[in-house]
Amino acid sequence: MSTDAREWVWVHSSSRGSARLVLLSIADRVADEQCVSWASQASLTARTRASNSTVREAIGRLVEAGELEQLGYLVGPQGSTVYRLPLAARAIARALRVQQEEAGVDVAPGEESGALPTLRISALGQYGIRPREVPETGRAGCRKPAGPETGRARGKPAPRGAGNRQGGVPVSGTQNSSEPERNGSSSSSAGGAVTSAARWQPDPAALAWIREQGHLDRLGEQGLKAADAKWRAHRADSAPRPAGAWAADWRSWIAREHSPHRPGLYAVPANSPARPGGMTRAQAHTAALLAAVEKRTGTE
Repeated sequence: MSTDAREWVWVHSSSRGSARLVLLSIADRVADEQCVSWASQASLTARTRASNSTVREAIGRLVEAGELEQLGYLVGPQGSTVYRLPLAARAIARALRVQQEEAGVDVAPGEESGALPTLRISALGQYGIRPREVPETGRAGCRKPAGPETGRARGKPAPRGAGNRQGGVPVSGTQNSSEPERNGSSSSSAGGAVTSAARWQPDPAALAWIREQGHLDRLGEQGLKAADAKWRAHRADSAPRPAGAWAADWRSWIAREHSPHRPGLYAVPANSPARPGGMTRAQAHTAALLAAVEKRTGTE
């Protein structure tokens, strides 16, 4: 029957452009004379080579024109959307009725010629189309009152811990409402919370570790701030991690950081004056070489 549905689109549909291409893609999966089809958003964008917004806009125009109907109370294979081409179904039903009358077959009464046939949902099961087991409430994200849940869709397991939830306790997403949300960027003790290095902050345990290990005395407050800024700059492009992993990485970085007051170990002769402040390592090496050359020249 998909051939008849496609033929109706080619000959009788008033759709144009992307809407016509979307309608042809849906008609290509028509199962029987009822002109019921199924398609997902991803399959329509792949078939038509159009963007998601273009496909959604095309479906809206087709529904407004009456050439397409979205059957929200049915679901197709892999949870896909179920559609019906009502005008095509009416035309095909009329043609079948005429053929039966010309062949002398008794036509079952009850439906007027030209009327849209009543949908036979039981006949669609063989094509993977079935009624939704959880009726839509018309409001996305709406929850039922507290208490035992009924009518849960088969094949979708209950959320973890849902069987132990007591009545009257509101659902709060990832955590219970009585617990403070400490698993974000402000805690390093929550090993399971995923965050970025820029948002992670050391907690009291990390600050106590700095004092106990002597890093605060060694680096000083300014040196500690500089080490922290360097760590965040080096980890800026890193993927988000659990806060506990950032804490361990941060401690390792602080432990390796050199004190800004520590004298550098450069290859400067013993009788040379102290390296001036701000001199780089390359400059210090150059000065040492020049001093050695001058000393050798003077003794010759």
